[in-house]
Amino acid sequence: MALQLMKLVINASVTTNVDPTNTRFFNVTTAQTNAGSTLTIDAADFFQDDGTAVTALPTLATDNSYYNVYVNGVLQMDGLSTYTPGATAVGSLAITVPAGGDPILADSPVVLEVVNYTPSSTTTVST
Repeated sequence: MALQLMKLVINASVTTNVDPTNTRFFNVTTAQTNAGSTLTIDAADFFQDDGTAVTALPTLATDNSYYNVYVNGVLQMDGLSTYTPGATAVGSLAITVPAGGDPILADSPVVLEVVNYTPSSTTTVST
């Protein structure tokens, strides 16, 4: 009898779901932030979609999240902000106004959008 390659015959299907959780936080600046300065907004200075106070900014899921910052409705470049999750006096958003740029004026709306994804997969094996 000749040699034969022996192998398993298996059928499998994989179902993958990626469920996003999108949370928005709002702030209206109280003072002007000049070029070369940093505007830091504490977690407690944000309010939620329903107008209630924020008690903590969410943790960013490793490799499954991102955040966006909008000032006056305009999406800002990634390198201008630093996001720190956590409760009051820990959690914050810091926006650096580039030297030589325009200031962030008082009464400007700042929107922080945090998106975390929860991926899951199910594999079904049949013969």
